[in-house]
Amino acid sequence: MSEGKNIDKIFLLQSATGSDVDLIKQTAQAKDIPVSRVPAEKLNRFSRANHQGVVAIAGLIPFQPLQEIISRTIERGEVPFIVMSDGITDTRNIGALARSAYCYGAHALILPASHNASITEEAIKTSAGALEHLPVCRVKSVEVAYDILHLNGIATIATSLSATQSIAAVDLTAPTAWVLGSEDKGVSSFVLKKSSDIVRIPMSDKFDSLNVAVAGGILFYETFRQRAHEQG
Repeated sequence: MSEGKNIDKIFLLQSATGSDVDLIKQTAQAKDIPVSRVPAEKLNRFSRANHQGVVAIAGLIPFQPLQEIISRTIERGEVPFIVMSDGITDTRNIGALARSAYCYGAHALILPASHNASITEEAIKTSAGALEHLPVCRVKSVEVAYDILHLNGIATIATSLSATQSIAAVDLTAPTAWVLGSEDKGVSSFVLKKSSDIVRIPMSDKFDSLNVAVAGGILFYETFRQRAHEQG
């Protein structure tokens, strides 16, 4: 797995054991590659060849180190604007978010290794090609991403229907990372507890739910609007 950054996921036979299996798991963990234990029937669907109990799925795009993206952005004299998924499992929503993020100037999309959608051909198609240009960073977990973001002085902002603060009340000209939660449950309790700000998107009293990709587009536009206004 010398090219681990281009491996999207590894599937291991449920009953597989031994030193080779341990090495695969250790190497995958070091490279933040998700590993799933599956029955032989599923492995056989991936490959008709002699897979010997392990199948690696090649990624469609290269993943880039989050710290390198942040450092490169700062070196260019730009203010970091980052988007992170916290449990988004629909690949089309990932693609749509990437499209809006790229259009409004985001520097990267963070996809934690577990409980998030993979980058599929459908995601790339939905992104209208944005996923081929917007850097995508895979990290071990949301917690690890928060540590890196906060160490670099980047505010983490999430949305909640119970929040009282509007998105327009937050200074988005500062280094910012928007964290968007799953389609059904929203952001996790960790995100609600550890985020720099929790805000809400103003909307009609008639309905209180937005698709995560639509919500993301609104958040990213507000970030773009504030920064464009500051530049004057």
